[in-house]
Amino acid sequence: MFSPLVTFPALYFATLLMLAGSGLFSTYMGLRLTQEGAGDLWVGGLMAAYYFGLVCGGKFGHRLIASFGHIRSYVACAGIATVVVLLHALIDSLAIWMALRFVLGAVMMNQYMVIESWLNEQAESHQRGKVFAGYMVAVDLGLVLGQGLLALSPALDYKPLLLVAICFASCLIPLAMTRRVHPAKLVAAPLEIGFFWKRVPQSLGTIFVAGLMVGAFYGLAPVYASRNGLDTAQSSLFVGICIVAGFCAQWPLGWLSDRVNRSWLIRGNALLLCIAAAPMWGLIQLPYWALLGNGFVTGMLLFTLYPLAVALANDHVEQPRRVALSAMLLTTYGVGACIGPLFAGALMRHYGPGMFYMLVSAYAVMLIFWVQPKRVTGMHRVDEAPLHHVAMPETVSPMSATLDPRVEEVPEDLVVDAPPSIGRSDGSPDQAN
Repeated sequence: MFSPLVTFPALYFATLLMLAGSGLFSTYMGLRLTQEGAGDLWVGGLMAAYYFGLVCGGKFGHRLIASFGHIRSYVACAGIATVVVLLHALIDSLAIWMALRFVLGAVMMNQYMVIESWLNEQAESHQRGKVFAGYMVAVDLGLVLGQGLLALSPALDYKPLLLVAICFASCLIPLAMTRRVHPAKLVAAPLEIGFFWKRVPQSLGTIFVAGLMVGAFYGLAPVYASRNGLDTAQSSLFVGICIVAGFCAQWPLGWLSDRVNRSWLIRGNALLLCIAAAPMWGLIQLPYWALLGNGFVTGMLLFTLYPLAVALANDHVEQPRRVALSAMLLTTYGVGACIGPLFAGALMRHYGPGMFYMLVSAYAVMLIFWVQPKRVTGMHRVDEAPLHHVAMPETVSPMSATLDPRVEEVPEDLVVDAPPSIGRSDGSPDQAN
């Protein structure tokens, strides 16, 4: 029986180490800046710069891989990421840190693209579901492991930075030692923004709002926890619990998604998220166990909006365009993740940490009004819909679209990074899903 863990151990282990470093670094920076009184706006700005680097890194990554190959570009970017992290121990300028976060996002996008294109090319079509599931486990497990590393080394000195640098440097080892055949060069193709906006506007809106919330979460959830009296270990546990909750909820929600109208499910998810976030507005003082409990529930609802919206969009887009669709959804998510931390950080700076979850509730209300099941006409619903729900991690590159088992045949032109093009005329404006 095919076992992706046995077949792709180097790629999965490299992913786990890379995400462990990234998760640890994001939480550490939020807590350290809070401790030093830098302000929530700076914390949000640093996270926004990272996501902006991810969005811009697609084009940079494509050219780097095309010029130097997969392993060489991965080694170069992992080396740059290690240097960037260590520079934080030598430089205390927040403006320079913001530039470094942008660079880190750009080089990590290249690393995502290398691993995902490698997995896609060497996984047979009937194996992609298992390969993608294994990749998702590695991503989420890495993020949780990063929180655990911070809990084991809670002092907000330079030691956590050394752990991050060790993770980023260590992810070089499994990839450099692999004996697997290198994948072929990547080919870029344009995004059809106009077409997808006409065809799946409700899915795009949901993805954008999910980006606003999740982008702000990774940067500002540690700040929220710290401002509520939690120490470093407790704050990292709080963030880890939220991530674990989202991971655990993906498969049960997928089972429900295959049996319930997905538009109504997104609205129900948004309604429950609005209610679940209310106790964390700061109007009442919650004990530690209640913060963890509410964090678990909100994490379940928050981290499942993205895969629900992806499943709804795939139900209304034909097979040949699904790779392009996934790239479009990831780009939309990235733009939301750039804006979310800045906006949330600015409001938290003036109105306190509870504003973070007030914003979560406000965004959820926006989704309740935006997602209108009655406006989904079914005009472009594909014959095999509803497609099987697939659990999706948000921290991926457009190359991960080709691993999605809903994509039966991968087109020769993989949508990676090219400038957007005008949508085609066959999109229907009344298909609002």
